[in-house]
Amino acid sequence: MEHEQPFMSHLIELRDRILRIVVVVIAIFMVLFFFANDLYHIVSAPLLAQLPEGSTMIATGVAAPFLTPFKLSLVTSIFIAIPFIFYQFWSFVAPGLYRHEKRLALPLLVSSIFLFYAGIVFSFYVVFPLMFAFFTATTPEGVSMMTDISQYLDFVLKMFFAFGLAFEVPIVTIVLTITGVTNADKLAEKRPYIIVGSFVVGMLLTPPDIISQTLLAIPIWLLFELGVIFSRMIGNKKAEREAQEQESSTSSATDTGTTASTAAGAGVAAATAAATSSEESTAQTHADTASEDISDSEESRYRPMTDEEMEAELDAIEREEDDEDEEGP
Repeated sequence: MEHEQPFMSHLIELRDRILRIVVVVIAIFMVLFFFANDLYHIVSAPLLAQLPEGSTMIATGVAAPFLTPFKLSLVTSIFIAIPFIFYQFWSFVAPGLYRHEKRLALPLLVSSIFLFYAGIVFSFYVVFPLMFAFFTATTPEGVSMMTDISQYLDFVLKMFFAFGLAFEVPIVTIVLTITGVTNADKLAEKRPYIIVGSFVVGMLLTPPDIISQTLLAIPIWLLFELGVIFSRMIGNKKAEREAQEQESSTSSATDTGTTASTAAGAGVAAATAAATSSEESTAQTHADTASEDISDSEESRYRPMTDEEMEAELDAIEREEDDEDEEGP
């Protein structure tokens, strides 16, 4: 993360980026405005292709022939500018993200843009032809189908947004898995509820016909399954990374413990050796002291006699012998 900036600096940067978005959208709109009628003809082609021969669309409002293509040009400008809009918001929040968050957020951002456009294309080329064919085929006899251009544009834009957002289901499931809110196994357990919810969403966002409802519900379900697959892959990689980190931390702790045990053993050995040496020196000191005492006692006990003592001892022995001789005969 970069250095924290004051709150006003963030507001100023946000204002500048919003102004850039507005300028880009206006610039695209100024180009598309000259082709507004052509754009509306392209958008209305799926319905015009299914109308009976000689039938056309109508404009019930006074300003509808001008305002409806004008509105379509403006909305198309926003659709075209979506990558630039997302880039500006990404540039605003990216400095506050960590490196691993950036590695995850950028692919998700690009994928969300691609899936939004894929939803629009799917609705235009797959859903609209089938849906309008069903509507025109079920028109009661004696009724001419003449659709108002304003109502048709509102209907088409609603369908574009519905399918564009519905195609974001894999991104939602992956984000929920990454943030730890749920995991792939729990999502798989809720599959029956997702299928029912897909048809409920299709019923709410599409016209009241089984074809458009089914064409929206089935992609939601399939995209959910795709999101579960990617979520399981991300979960497995995350588990492997955590296992490697735990293994490395365990080995590090083991090495540290071994080093500490070795150091402790060396300390104990040194202390034991010191104690043994001290005991040996003490014993040696006691032994020396005892030998000195013994030698002192021996010296005091076996001290040699002097000449006078020797002569006196010999005289005593001779006297005893003389006394024994006198008493004997």
